[in-house]
Amino acid sequence: MIDIYTEKEPCYIYFNDDYFDLYTAKESLSEREISVIQQIDNAIVTEDKHIITRFGTGTISNLSSGCKTVLNIMKHPECVFSVEGCGPNALNIIFTLDSIKIYMTRPSVFEMPDGITLRFNDKDVVEGRSGYQLWWSKEYKERSKDV
Repeated sequence: MIDIYTEKEPCYIYFNDDYFDLYTAKESLSEREISVIQQIDNAIVTEDKHIITRFGTGTISNLSSGCKTVLNIMKHPECVFSVEGCGPNALNIIFTLDSIKIYMTRPSVFEMPDGITLRFNDKDVVEGRSGYQLWWSKEYKERSKDV
């Protein structure tokens, strides 16, 4: 199950790049995490944790914000990370993960796998893309009442 929070939680992490640079970048990378870096940023990770991209060689801190967010979520699933800055390539991977917590204030377009269970704001449980879209439709109707 993926927990999605749409209202500000007191402990969600919005500055994914900073969190990555302070914590996640210092941890070792699994083969799966190296594969994620390849998928999202099309980067090759060297043994000394540098990356090689079409733009040249850099450090792991030069990864995209979306890639850093995915790695943060994978390494620290107990934390609530904002996915507001993630593109479809990162969201496609995030929504294949299990037992994670994310913060988002609006729906995004990406490929959602079948059979996924989502829980919004610790109460509404939905299944798959249709449940995701239906939940957001209801949410926007509620939000429009406040305007």
